[in-house]
Amino acid sequence: MQALRSFVFTGYLIGMTLILGVLASPLLVLPYRWNRAFTKFWCRVMFWAFDRIIGVQTVIKGEENIPDGPFFAAFKHQAQWETIFANLYFDDAVFVIKKELMWIPVFGWWSWKMRMIPVDRGGHAKALRKMLRQAKAECEKGRTIVIFPQGTRTAPGTKNTYKPGVAAIYGALDVPVVPVALNSGLLWPRRGFAYKPGTITVEFLPPIEPGLSRKEIMAELETSIETATDRLVAEAT
Repeated sequence: MQALRSFVFTGYLIGMTLILGVLASPLLVLPYRWNRAFTKFWCRVMFWAFDRIIGVQTVIKGEENIPDGPFFAAFKHQAQWETIFANLYFDDAVFVIKKELMWIPVFGWWSWKMRMIPVDRGGHAKALRKMLRQAKAECEKGRTIVIFPQGTRTAPGTKNTYKPGVAAIYGALDVPVVPVALNSGLLWPRRGFAYKPGTITVEFLPPIEPGLSRKEIMAELETSIETATDRLVAEAT
């Protein structure tokens, strides 16, 4: 039965994304706020289906750790789930993503319109400076920068190197970074379509204030996220 539910949800996810993306493509010529509203609508549609078809609930912890002023969020990245969650949770989220993703049909259209921040991993110093300028500009507009420090999805129980780009953004923005732990990968797989019912917990951890060295922020951020993520995974298994 769960295999059938996974099959139905996968078809829904792909089909609705293509249908809504194409039907809403005229919005791309309209002001940004229309596209942000559509993005949130798509995310609500996906969360509704994930809940109703697969049977998944969401628990949010640590909201008291979110600063009142500017900050950026560093998420543990296990599944596509957290990108949908962040789009819904924050009023106006902007993601730091691989440049290659900007060229994917439908997804890429909206990424450009939503002013996502592309990372050109082969562009070296010039590309890094461009990314930091864009991140600072979007932060100053009141948007919440969302970055995945490991740069790719990592299955629960496995480790992946934290990329130095997060330290560069931390230094450039000069605002607190909120580490975010979660266990989404237990129910929404990193690869494949074996979705499972249950509860996903996402936890906002105490913010790390600006002023640390590159080495210090990398160590503290990784320790904070990985320790809390291991705990959330252990509690759910």
